[in-house]
Amino acid sequence: MKEAIDAVKYSGKGLPETRLKTYGNTLLEAGRVNERVVCLSADLTSQTEADLFRGAIPERFFSMGMAEQNMIGVAAGLARSGEIPFVHSFGCFLTRRCFDQVAMSVAYPRLNVKLVGVMPGISSPGGASHQAIDDLALMRATPNMTIIDLGEATEVAQSVYAAIQHEGPVYLRLRRGVLPVLLDDSKFKLEIGQSYLLRRGADVGIITSGLMTERALQAAALLERQGISTSILHVPSIKPLDEEGIVTVAAGCRVLLALDNHNIIGGLGSAVAEVLAERRIAVPFIRVGLRDVYGKAATNAYLFRHFGFDPDQIAQLAAERLEGHTAGSMIGSWQQQQTEQAGWGTDWTDEKKG
Repeated sequence: MKEAIDAVKYSGKGLPETRLKTYGNTLLEAGRVNERVVCLSADLTSQTEADLFRGAIPERFFSMGMAEQNMIGVAAGLARSGEIPFVHSFGCFLTRRCFDQVAMSVAYPRLNVKLVGVMPGISSPGGASHQAIDDLALMRATPNMTIIDLGEATEVAQSVYAAIQHEGPVYLRLRRGVLPVLLDDSKFKLEIGQSYLLRRGADVGIITSGLMTERALQAAALLERQGISTSILHVPSIKPLDEEGIVTVAAGCRVLLALDNHNIIGGLGSAVAEVLAERRIAVPFIRVGLRDVYGKAATNAYLFRHFGFDPDQIAQLAAERLEGHTAGSMIGSWQQQQTEQAGWGTDWTDEKKG
């Protein structure tokens, strides 16, 4: 675990700075520097920001059509030839639809293929068929696979270079388009296998990754208003996992939460539970995520509220589990805070950010 409190740019109050198409621009930059980097897409080129690479370096871009399984096989062949292929699709298609090809053609021989799964968890408005709520479980169960769950612009940019430098298969799980900037790139360095302490407190511990880290910071700000201190451990590296960082945070809090933009089965929450059980750490523990159900077709604002992912819902859940603490109602307080600080209504997510 690395302390990264000084690297945090966003306090959880108001709205963070944002950047557009961080991943696509960084991949293009990396491709210009390293001629071994090639780009593959399966009929979702602009939707995964791979169009930026295609437009600038067309000779190293391969459109595979609506055939994800074939794309994985081609990427494996390119890797055997010494190239560093980045393959792109929505996370649900890249993992679930072609799991056998990923396992047998890429992970088993430990080939140098980088899998980029866009639209993680319930961030897609496309309904259950397009929401990657089991991708972490599938990739965690795959030997030789490295998994990085990303949710803010600084680490997304650094993840491209980290994946290139890592020899072997990597699954990058990230969101397209507009991303918050939570971390100062001059003070933060993404490392595979590392976790980052973003905030220190003695009451609540929150272990989080990806899109949920922004919400963890917002929940901590709400808890602070009630005199509740919060530690936040940001865990972009789901596999390999920094078990010692989890142990440290769990041992220093009165209630522990794991936030998952994923099914509670098989994701970060499951990984944390495994560590707690094996290390015999007794702490009240809550997994926040989809509780073994499929997603729905709706806006992000509706989906995150429906599944209990909003900051005030997370803060309320934590406060209610604290022994000796009488939790005041925080439900709705986040939307009210956003209205006061940004002049917006309650529907504050992507529809307004974009």
